[in-house]
Formats: sequence, structure tokens, C-alpha cells
Amino acid sequence: MSDQQITPWELDETTGEFFVPSYIEEMAQKVIDRYDMKVTSMEVITTKEDKGGLIWKIETNHGPRSLKILHRRPSRSLFSIYAQEYLVHEKKARIPEIIHSKDGLPYVEMGGKVWFVAEWIEPLTQVAQDLEGSKALCHAIGEFHTLSKGYTPPKGAENASRLYRWPRTYEKVVKKMSWFRNIAQYYHEMPASPTILSVLDRFEEQAKQSLDHLNQSAYDSLVSRGNKEWGLVHQDYGFSNGQMGADGMWIIDLDGVAYDIGIRDLRKLITGTMDDLGTWDVAWMRAMIEAYHETHPIEPDVYDLLLIDMSLPNEFYKNVKEMVYEPTLFMDGELDALCKRIAETDQTKWPAIEELRQMKGDILK
Repeated sequence: MSDQQITPWELDETTGEFFVPSYIEEMAQKVIDRYDMKVTSMEVITTKEDKGGLIWKIETNHGPRSLKILHRRPSRSLFSIYAQEYLVHEKKARIPEIIHSKDGLPYVEMGGKVWFVAEWIEPLTQVAQDLEGSKALCHAIGEFHTLSKGYTPPKGAENASRLYRWPRTYEKVVKKMSWFRNIAQYYHEMPASPTILSVLDRFEEQAKQSLDHLNQSAYDSLVSRGNKEWGLVHQDYGFSNGQMGADGMWIIDLDGVAYDIGIRDLRKLITGTMDDLGTWDVAWMRAMIEAYHETHPIEPDVYDLLLIDMSLPNEFYKNVKEMVYEPTLFMDGELDALCKRIAETDQTKWPAIEELRQMKGDILK
């Protein structure tokens, strides 16, 4: 078994949601033996079976902990492992502490994956999905961005950065719009095809304009400051990964952290929240930006970048991009209804962004 590599596995009605292949359970026992702890129970919390990842909650003689298999390549996982170490030990951030193995390392490598054990923080509760909860999330991620400045990954870890990739990301969105059009035309009989084709020109033009505005912005000057100056962005932050503890907001699941401009996390929070609301609420967005600004002051050029990033057709792209893989399954009535809702919500987006542009001086004062 020592040479066996962890590979993705499948779940179905016979295995159940929390199925774990037996060879991985055997590996877990070998990993546990590398730690100074006795485990009395293990509970699968979630799996990323399609990528070979997993989280257990374990009860130990030192209290509850998590045991996690990171699904990314080991060198990439080391970037996030040591980022977590940096935030906990040097910045005293409210991030779960990683437990070191008997070898003195914050991880164990087995089966071609990085495993690690961390403290299980209790109690943690999700904040309400209302305005106050949104502000709490923004305030916490702003603090995270400020504290994460200065991190340097150790030798052997990748230098994970998305700081310089913004133009490429925008170009990808523009390019994929023609892919979506070709697929919708080819599979014209699918329920979602007519709606997708009816809105594609609009969203394609928005993506092109966003790319033009990015190229005309201060982006190049901003990113020239380098990775360490900007710090880390969570990349998957939301109500599940920012939770309230006894002493404030904690941020968890840092597996995907990478260098980037912090407002990327803020933009995702705002656009996701507006999508959930079904309308672009200016007062709500302003409150979220101001909460973030309290702990991570936004420069005027970065504020402009935030509005540009909001102007991309993010929600449309995010929700239809999977159509390129299995169009005959994906382009169903559910996607049709979703596209119609996104297109309707988009009508309220543009006056809201314009209002935020006019409020810039008041918000950043």
C-alpha cells in the first residue's frame, strides 16, 4: 500500500455521501500514527471525491481536531500549509492552528497527497445571511488580507499567485462566450439554448468592455508592487468559510489561498450576495465595502478595480461554463430558468455600479 496513490473515487446510491475507499482509511491510520495523539473516533465531514480530497473530524486525547487530505499537488498544498502557519504564529490570526507530527512538520505526505491535522474550533456558527452577517464577513476578510501581507513560502513550496493573471482571466471569459454560442447553436434543441443565445451578445460585450477598462486602469502599476506587498486572498470565501467563534470571526479552509489583490475576495462576496438577493442593492453593497475598508483600507485605484471586476458578467459565466463538458445533460430547464433570472438581475446591476462610482469619495473618506 505504501506506493499506492490516492485517486478520485465515485459516490452513488450504494456507497452513500460519505463513502471513503478502504485503502484511504488504512492510510489515515498510518498518518495518525505519525502524530502524538490517540484518536477515539473519526467522522467524515465532507469529501472531494472527484479530486481525491477529504476532511474528518477526529476526537483525540487532546480534544477535537480535523484530519484533512488536500487534493492539490503537494508543492501547491505546502504553500497554503505554511501560509496557515505564518498567519497563526506570526500574525496571531483567528485561523485554526496546525498540529505538528512527531517529525516536527506541519504535514505528512502519503499516497501522493499532503495530509495535515489542525485544531477543531468550537463553537463556530455561521453568521446570518443578512446585511449584518455580510458586513461581519467583509470586516473579517479585510483583516485577513492585512495580516497576510509579508508571507514568503518556504523552499519546496510553489509560489501560488493570481496577482498577474487578471488580464488572462478576463480574456478567457471573452473567449468562452463564443464557445457557449457555438455549443448552444449546435445543441439548439436543448431547453436552455434559446435563452443562452438571446443573452450572449449582451454578456460578451460586457466582458469585452471590462477587459478594455482593466487595460486602461492602474492594474499594471498596482501589481508591480509584488506578491508579498498585496498578501493572500482566500479565493473561496463566504458564509461557510468565515464563521463566528467565542472571540470573533474565524476564517477556515485556506487550501486555495494565493497571492492576489484583496478586493477579489470582496468582489466575489458582493456579486454572490447580489445574485442571492435577486437585485443589486446599492445600500447593501456600500455597507459591505465600508466594513471591509475599516480593516483593509481601499486605495482609490483599487476601488476602481473593484468596480471593473464587478462589471464582468461573473454570475452568467460561473453558472454556464460547465456546459462545454456535457451539454446534453447540463443545458436543461433548470439552467434555462437560472439564465433568465441572471439576465433579469443584470438590469439592476449597471445603475448600481454607477451609483457606487459616484459614491467613491464618501466611501473612501
